[in-house]
Amino acid sequence: QVQLVESGGGLVQAGGSLRLSCAASGSIGSISRMGWYRQAPGKQRELVATITSGGSTNYASSVKGRFTISRENAKNAVYLLMNSLEPEDTAVYYCMMDVRARYSVSFQSYWGQGTQVTVSS
Repeated sequence: QVQLVESGGGLVQAGGSLRLSCAASGSIGSISRMGWYRQAPGKQRELVATITSGGSTNYASSVKGRFTISRENAKNAVYLLMNSLEPEDTAVYYCMMDVRARYSVSFQSYWGQGTQVTVSS
């Protein structure tokens, strides 16, 4: 079994910064894609940023230039540095990883429990 644990959410004023972290543990063989998604009240979950095992990144247009995704393979971890935060960034943020469990041949997507980010105006 694989578990993802997130940390780093909180309350911040507009223009401020936060850094989210997510680490995977359990029976892990390898991890390909890692990413962050968010869901605001009354809205669907949306992609924020992803990063491949090779380090290629993809960002939602609304966060490009403000957010930076990175990964640390040795720790099975992914990070999201969020700068110039806006009230519209308020949401629950979820990390996601495509994990091949040890002794498995296929990848499966796993999700964290979510961490609340609130940006006040």
